Amino acid sequence: MTLAGKRALIVGAGSGIGRAVHDAFVAEGAAVGVLERDAAKAGDLRRAAPATIVVTGDATEPDANETAVSAVVERHGGLDVLVSCVGVFDFNRGVRDLGREELVPAFDELFNVNVASMLVSVQAALSPLTAAGGAVVLTASTSGFYAGRGGVLYVASKFAVRGLVVALAHELAPGIRVNGVAPGGTLGTDLRGPLALGLDAESLADRPGREEELRSRTPLAVALTPDDIAGSYVFLASDAARGITGTFVHPDGGIGVKG
Repeated sequence: MTLAGKRALIVGAGSGIGRAVHDAFVAEGAAVGVLERDAAKAGDLRRAAPATIVVTGDATEPDANETAVSAVVERHGGLDVLVSCVGVFDFNRGVRDLGREELVPAFDELFNVNVASMLVSVQAALSPLTAAGGAVVLTASTSGFYAGRGGVLYVASKFAVRGLVVALAHELAPGIRVNGVAPGGTLGTDLRGPLALGLDAESLADRPGREEELRSRTPLAVALTPDDIAGSYVFLASDAARGITGTFVHPDGGIGVKG
């Protein structure tokens, strides 16, 4: 599954799954660029991986995406792979938990980050990806396949990502492959809540008993780490998956077989 010779842009690679994907792509020989909103995480990545192109910017903004795409193309002569690992979580807020004045702003924020940002990134990368016959890998979730893995807004947004993968795979074939990775709960992800709900300082990584919780709800009794997830992105980005589009890989500990 080597990525030698591949030129990749990873959106949201400052920590968690995105950072693990960056590290795996580099280990597999890819030339990598990153778009990361958090300036501190971007700085850490620059220090740890000086060969990586790091652009600080918001994935929901077209200008930031276009700057990152251009930086990779200018440095490496093209773009073969686009990965998006951007997301926010609603910490299981149900419709009964959302105040009348909170619901629409929270909806707008979650769908802007979890769904619209991916469309913005794909649109910015269309020209070089088409020229290269490239691949897109979007981050879905078990929450987009099974209820109860998040609140009403997060689950709905991840079902929307499923729709993005299928619609884009249909629209962009045969020139660009589009697939998704649907991780289950993952240790060490700095997945935060929406500002609209006052949850932007809360991180899933800080929840007590997280490892035991994940082990107890997976048939394989595993609590997966970002490194466990990253290989699915490597596979879908590689030529080993050249006949695959419009589908998902599920590194989730076997949630789908649980009764």
